[in-house]
Amino acid sequence: MHFSKRCSVFKVVLGALVLVALLQLIYLSFLSKLHGKQQRYRYSELFGSSDKKNAPPEINSRKERLRYSLSTGGIFDASGQYRVYKNLIKSDFSSNQKRGADASSSLLTLATHTSINNLHHLDSLVERWQNPLSVAIFAHGQDVKFATALVYALSMFCPQIQAMVDFHLVCHSGEIATFPDQDREHFAGLDDCASVFVRLETHRDRYQNYAIGGNVSYPNNLLRNVARGGTETNYILVIDIDMVPSADLHHQFLALVTRRKPTADEVFVLPAFEIRHMRKMPATKSELVQLYQVGEVRPFYEELCPRCQAPTNYSQWVNRHVGASGPMDVAYTLSWLDPWEPFYIGPRAVPLYDESFKQYGFNRISQACELHVAGYRFSVLNSAFVVHKGFKVHGEFHSKKDEENRKNRLLFRSFKEGLKTKYPSSSLRC
Repeated sequence: MHFSKRCSVFKVVLGALVLVALLQLIYLSFLSKLHGKQQRYRYSELFGSSDKKNAPPEINSRKERLRYSLSTGGIFDASGQYRVYKNLIKSDFSSNQKRGADASSSLLTLATHTSINNLHHLDSLVERWQNPLSVAIFAHGQDVKFATALVYALSMFCPQIQAMVDFHLVCHSGEIATFPDQDREHFAGLDDCASVFVRLETHRDRYQNYAIGGNVSYPNNLLRNVARGGTETNYILVIDIDMVPSADLHHQFLALVTRRKPTADEVFVLPAFEIRHMRKMPATKSELVQLYQVGEVRPFYEELCPRCQAPTNYSQWVNRHVGASGPMDVAYTLSWLDPWEPFYIGPRAVPLYDESFKQYGFNRISQACELHVAGYRFSVLNSAFVVHKGFKVHGEFHSKKDEENRKNRLLFRSFKEGLKTKYPSSSLRC
């Protein structure tokens, strides 16, 4: 009798456990179907309904613009080594600009370049800049498909990017980018802007610096020119994607050039710094100076090439007080000195970057050298700056860095000789 009661209790408990397990399976099945429906909805949101009449007009518009950009097959660069898809995806700003938007809002564009493994930095750059931005992306091999898909997802799911960011794609001439509607695996799990950046984070450590592999050269100067050429604004600031400018730079610069008309031979230098990893990016000069004084911020490339930024005269700039509400202005004007490679805001007419320089070394200094020979003046802004994420230190570069630097040093010598022919009336030399 006692044994019989124990069996009955055991059967009840076992039955309850089975019931709970069944309910869990039903619930998991429901979640799976729900997730599948959400994914199919998001996928249809990306690519529109098969019936174009029923698809939202903005979906069809972006989809067709991307499809058209890809259908052109891009254009080859001057060397014939790279294929360029200019304006792969255009922002709402660029589209409105074509229709005659307010000219004052189109004064200054930030232009930048990246490989797919650094594209995750775009998030913080857009958040800080909040104005027109032109991004040239280099992709190789399977990354061409991945880049096309993720850039399209960014333009669909991220309102700020949709509003302000133009994307351009560069790949090898033998590679062709295709419309990503058949690449569902790249879109799995993407349902909002944050999820796209999470996916990009998974690519951040695929290779170190420019070490893409397979003897693939990162064409940094071609990318800079593509990003520059993708904008029609009066002034352009070119920086690397892992840098962030000071807050409210666009508005303050607009006020400056409205108050003080720049000369045609003038560029505006933003002192460049680097900040210790994991520190919050300073927004204002006062915040930057506080971090600078305790060693959390230092001049850009201070450990690797202190001479490359020394002509900025950091001590003079840091000690030049700017009131909390004081306007942006020119602090002082400098002549170029070798081997200075400043970051600056310049007019559209400044010389392009020489696209012969690839990988590491002399890619920016060559352009600064040409500005000098062409007679440009370097006016240092009193309160604006750019900050690189993390300290640049020895040992963090790819293994071929020194070899690339030696190769580009020889190329730079040849480049400087060429400037004598390009600017025969100039007595200035690098």
